[in-house]
Amino acid sequence: MGQNAIETVLGAVVLVVAALFLVFAYSTADLQKVKGYEITARFPMVDGLKEGGDVRVNGVKVGSIESMKLITALGPKQYLVKVVMSVKPDVSIPEDTIAMVASESLLGGKYLSLEIGVEDVLLKTDGTGVLTRTQAPMRLDDLIGQLIYSSKSPSSSNKQASHF
Repeated sequence: MGQNAIETVLGAVVLVVAALFLVFAYSTADLQKVKGYEITARFPMVDGLKEGGDVRVNGVKVGSIESMKLITALGPKQYLVKVVMSVKPDVSIPEDTIAMVASESLLGGKYLSLEIGVEDVLLKTDGTGVLTRTQAPMRLDDLIGQLIYSSKSPSSSNKQASHF
């Protein structure tokens, strides 16, 4: 009977330690959405980007992606993706900042990277700020295709076979 009590207490200790570990992991993982002012950007494609994803400046999280919507209205901006992001109030973004979809690693997820510009004029923090300079993500399958097709040289088909 004494052994069952010891096992029960030991099991409870393990569960408490596991719960503390989960609370610590959640609090340090920086998973919560950032609340601040909204900025909009339009991209030709956003492969792998997700709502709730990170917005980073120099690798540091400064915001979250609030929403993404495909623009289908007729006009020159048709079939672009409108991305709305929330940026911390203490981070000022110049108007000439470039927004690009970046990869965490070769197999990892995507995030929105802001390459800060040099202009003195800052984006408005009232929710009407628009980033006009954007860069679509590089797709791995497109890069591999370019590598394969660029390695074929046109002169190799013109070589004559030598006969012995």
